[in-house]
Amino acid sequence: MPLPEQFSLVVLGQGSTGLDVARWGADHLGERVSSVTVVGGAKSAPTPTTAELESRGVRFVFGTEEVSGSFDVCVTSPGISEFSDFFAAGRAASAQIMGEPEFAYRLSPDRWIAVTGTNGKTTTTSLVDHLLRSSGIASHAVGNIGEPPIHEVDGRAPGSWFAAELSSYQIATTSELHPRAAALLNITPDHLAWHRTHEAYARAKIRLFQNMDEHDLCVVNVDDPGTMAFADEIFLPGRRFCRLGLAEPGTTDAAFVRDGMLVVRLGGAEHELVRTNELILKGSHNWLNALAAAVLVLFCGATDDGVRAGLRNFKPLEHRVEPCGEIDGVRFVNDSKATNTDAVEKALTAFPDDRVVLLLGGHDKGTPLEGFVSRVVPQVGAIVCFGDARERFRRAVEDAPGADAIDIAEANDLEDAVQVGRSLAHPGDVVLLSPACSSFDEFSGFEERGRVFKAIVAGMKDNDGE
Repeated sequence: MPLPEQFSLVVLGQGSTGLDVARWGADHLGERVSSVTVVGGAKSAPTPTTAELESRGVRFVFGTEEVSGSFDVCVTSPGISEFSDFFAAGRAASAQIMGEPEFAYRLSPDRWIAVTGTNGKTTTTSLVDHLLRSSGIASHAVGNIGEPPIHEVDGRAPGSWFAAELSSYQIATTSELHPRAAALLNITPDHLAWHRTHEAYARAKIRLFQNMDEHDLCVVNVDDPGTMAFADEIFLPGRRFCRLGLAEPGTTDAAFVRDGMLVVRLGGAEHELVRTNELILKGSHNWLNALAAAVLVLFCGATDDGVRAGLRNFKPLEHRVEPCGEIDGVRFVNDSKATNTDAVEKALTAFPDDRVVLLLGGHDKGTPLEGFVSRVVPQVGAIVCFGDARERFRRAVEDAPGADAIDIAEANDLEDAVQVGRSLAHPGDVVLLSPACSSFDEFSGFEERGRVFKAIVAGMKDNDGE
């Protein structure tokens, strides 16, 4: 259903996304938008930002999840589950309900490349944006990666692309979103409080392909067991698929590694790009991220030379297997973004020949650990468990096969863990913060945790230099 020529708008939630949509609505009051109402939620209250928007004609309703009135369009914030009473109230009061990316797509539907997956989507989306620009093609990185698409809709240059990182929350509320090319990188259990079941979470990811057809390109990581568990729901007739994996899949459209070379095949024509050892990004998981980005942009008009140059000079993002210093021959690496076990396993592939001292812990999400520790323990030389999760993680590590061959320690908090990790490391080792937990026992988010980790390392270097 298209957006009306003029519509009344209600926004659920007054977090950053809700306020961004309200701000867009205020910019268009009296033109495309007849009225803007924000229902802030049960704990919402006036702020300087809401006061500024009220002065521009936006109506706020604070302290409730009841939605009164009738509206043409409801845009819901990503933190509001589609199973919640708040979401149901917005749906009942509106002719249409959607999330912010869907809303932005309806306003500006051309030239979208979308990326989703439990892990790797920020790196891949950044690469898509970078590779397009390296080919001289205008691009905006939007979505979870930073700027919401609604920020870029009005000033978007003709012919420019949106490289959109989309979470399961955002995709779950789409109906007409139709990317020209899209990638599903992996599916592992996550965000179960929002989706209620793993199946619902996976199907939200798969929903990214719902409107795509044989003229588009769906990139799927066939090496990922979690994704392939839903193969019957992904590989539907009428869609064009590119199979992504480390080994050559033998299909007309494919992205793979052959003899250390990243190779993309589109319509049977091969593009040999760069060797894996030319990438600054480390780890086989990043080879897949690079391949996914490369095939997406080549399909959308990027040049081989532009892609090669972009792959060679793309640097790791902050908090994602990010080198942050060396002390007495021991390297310290910040992978604070690894808030689940799958991300930790992927990070370890970046250090196949190194002895790793792994820092695990933080706010315990209750993730099952038996399989995880059985795979991780043989790959590391030591594990330091810290934060609220430390006792459960330590017990799981101690019970894992091969645990008697590694050093196992416990620390109260991150700073203590870094110091203990350093004491267990030898020259040539890597101390890797890849915690498999969220950070909310100590920090506001993984970003703050990563910055604090880097500050601790920098402080140790300074102290050693005195």
